[in-house]
Amino acid sequence: MSVMTYKGYHARVEFEPNDGVFAGRLAGINDIITFESDNVKGLQEAFHEAVDDYLETCQKIGKDPQKPYSGKMMFRVAPEIHARAALAAELAGTSLNQWAEKVLDEAAKATV
Repeated sequence: MSVMTYKGYHARVEFEPNDGVFAGRLAGINDIITFESDNVKGLQEAFHEAVDDYLETCQKIGKDPQKPYSGKMMFRVAPEIHARAALAAELAGTSLNQWAEKVLDEAAKATV
């Protein structure tokens, strides 16, 4: 899997061997925006065109384009993990939110 970025939007790209094309989809939004090409240069052009078309279409119909993320995350973890994370945050002298943001940022930078 590869990731592409343009105008603050990200896309996940995979090779589809049955069709012999690279296929991509915008990530982080509910609207389904896809693109494809049989070569890397064409894939980048198709990605840019898909984002530009999405933004233009939203403007034409008076819809705010979805932003990739709001900054609000809500998820459940085991109570033991919650307790260890809260303790780690307190020992680091930060709030649990600040601690979790730092840890998630470091983990995401290692991946993206």
